[in-house]
Amino acid sequence: MFNTIDDLDSEQRLLMRVDLNAPVDDGDVQDNRRFARHAETVAELTENDHAVALMAHQGRPGRDTFVTLEQHADILADHLDHPVEYVPSTYGEEALDATEDLESGDVLMLENVRMTDEELADLTPEEHGETEFVQTLAPEFDAYVNDGYSVAHRAHTSIVGFPQVMDSYAGSVMEDEYEYNTSIERREFDGKVTMALGGTKAEDVIAAMENLDEKVDQFLLGGIVGHLFLRAKGYEIGIDTPDGPGLYDESWEENEETIREVIETYGDRISLPVDVAREGEDGERVTERVENADHPDEYMDVGEATIDEYRPHIEESEAVLVKGALGVFEMEQFSYGTRGVLEAIAETDCYAVVGGGDTSRAVEMYDIGAEHFDHLSIAGGAYLRALTGAPLPAVEALEAAAER
Repeated sequence: MFNTIDDLDSEQRLLMRVDLNAPVDDGDVQDNRRFARHAETVAELTENDHAVALMAHQGRPGRDTFVTLEQHADILADHLDHPVEYVPSTYGEEALDATEDLESGDVLMLENVRMTDEELADLTPEEHGETEFVQTLAPEFDAYVNDGYSVAHRAHTSIVGFPQVMDSYAGSVMEDEYEYNTSIERREFDGKVTMALGGTKAEDVIAAMENLDEKVDQFLLGGIVGHLFLRAKGYEIGIDTPDGPGLYDESWEENEETIREVIETYGDRISLPVDVAREGEDGERVTERVENADHPDEYMDVGEATIDEYRPHIEESEAVLVKGALGVFEMEQFSYGTRGVLEAIAETDCYAVVGGGDTSRAVEMYDIGAEHFDHLSIAGGAYLRALTGAPLPAVEALEAAAER
């Protein structure tokens, strides 16, 4: 197991990886739950007189979201009610000068790590540890902290390189996310366990189902994945049309055989939508039974009858796990499926973990109440890896550092 920040000596100079990747609208970085979550860890560290230099990424080279972290520093400072100094350098002379001036309680935001040549290089963890990025920055600090569970599935320099050469610890977000996101696989439940699966990637859903086969009693499907499963059952849903968005046929070609095998293997353990919703000519929500559906690539949500069938499974469950949205919940008229599942969980006395991209954001967006859930994950890819049993490079790096 990895070490945590509870194991740190006092008044340390800490290099800390967080995940503040956020939407960018016309150049303006948007606040999200990641800032609030990581701010709690930073506050805990500064209260214990540590000095903290933060590493984070934003976007990818070539995309509109690839911007500096200057705005991120301001947003984080608002959450902390504490100054966060931004330096437009990651490990250059300007960054090194700023780190030298760090004193207990100070918080520094280094530049977007993806603006370095080495961050995204295809290297082994050991090779990442030998890069100029690591070898230059590591000697300036007493220890490394990784709080970015939502990037734990990435084997990048700022994630796996520093633990090769530094005493390394998991931050509170990393620790909590790891604990809850692996809980279904590790825990024993006496009663029924239900899993709601949505999103866009059939291969991800299938991998999660297969990994948790012996733990989960009922799978409730929605989203694009649900449409592909309906297509396998013979319904005119999940099929690309010439002028449509092109979301289905490629995935169908890659996964058709596996989807059919999964349906045959799991049988009644898989619940599929019985009705679906699309946008009408005037923008209104139009709901159709799947047997009558004739707009194969226009459906953006499951229907009311589907949630009526899904709700009893949730109400009789001891544990419910959610991965991905059942519809385009960001549009209120197509939030019914995702909201319906989350509201049913909130009304049920069950162990509940929600994650998968931005799905947990729907809890706050529709005022469902975070207190009704054991955990709302901010992770997407790492959450999925936990569900499928795949290793997480960041966790492996922290564990290896602890062993050393």
